[in-house]
Formats: sequence, structure tokens, C-alpha cells
Amino acid sequence: MVPPKIDRLPPREKPSQVPTVLGDGRFEVDGTWGKVQPAELATGVRTVGELEVIEHIQRGKPLVDTRLEHFFREGTIPDARSVPHDDILAHRDTLDPTVETVFFCNGPQCPATADAVRQLLDSGYPPAAILYYRGGIHDWMTLGFPVVMPSERGEEE
Repeated sequence: MVPPKIDRLPPREKPSQVPTVLGDGRFEVDGTWGKVQPAELATGVRTVGELEVIEHIQRGKPLVDTRLEHFFREGTIPDARSVPHDDILAHRDTLDPTVETVFFCNGPQCPATADAVRQLLDSGYPPAAILYYRGGIHDWMTLGFPVVMPSERGEEE
């Protein structure tokens, strides 16, 4: 028996990488953009879900939004700070390798966190300090968790 071929939908002309809020807890999600990332990024890097991210926030541990700045300005997970994946090494000194940090981006099909993690690991950053939230802002929003604007936290836009 030949296994079935499983393809994703073809990309739309103008894909939307962040869910659109329709109201009443409903969202429009574009499943046509990006390339689905693996659940496990690298040996020693732990993948976490929403409950672990919430516990991480409640314990006052760091979260890094690896998306480009314009995505961050449109809304992020509470207490996250912006360190775009293409600037991660320039900000490496601001990351504490002795503390577990959650890294996330636009969701399972977004390569930003995978890229940031690869760069950090290649630079000698310890994998045990990296927690990968693969669901990212996509799953966070569609599961009904709060999103904050940087200006709501007193950060400059």
C-alpha cells in the first residue's frame, strides 16, 4: 500500500501570519503561509505548551518574542520582550544562559524561533536554557489567552 501524499494548501497571494480577531472569541486563521517547523528543534532544547508558558510567566521568568518588530508592536504574550531572530546574536549578552527562557514566534509554521535557536546554539548558548514554544502567538491567541500591546506595558512603540 502506498502511503497517501499529504500536502498543505497552496499559499494565498497575501497570506496573514497572525490570526485576525473576528470577535466573540473567534479568529480567522490563515493556514497557507510558512513551512511547518519540527516539534523538537535540537537535542537538549525543550518544547513547551501553553500551560508551561503560563507557569513560566507566573514565576517571572523571561520570554523572548523572536518575530520582527512590526509583529511585536501588533501584540505579544504578556511579559515578552522583543528580540527579532535576525538580531538575536547582537542581543545575546542580554540573555541569561543560567535561566530558562521561552522563545516564540508566529506559530508552528514560522521559522523565526527555529532560526534564533540555531544561531544561539551555534554560538555556544546552552540548549538547557532554551524553551521552545512552538505554538507561538498563533496558538496563544486562538486558545483565548491575552495579548498585550507594547504601549500597554509602558514600552515605546
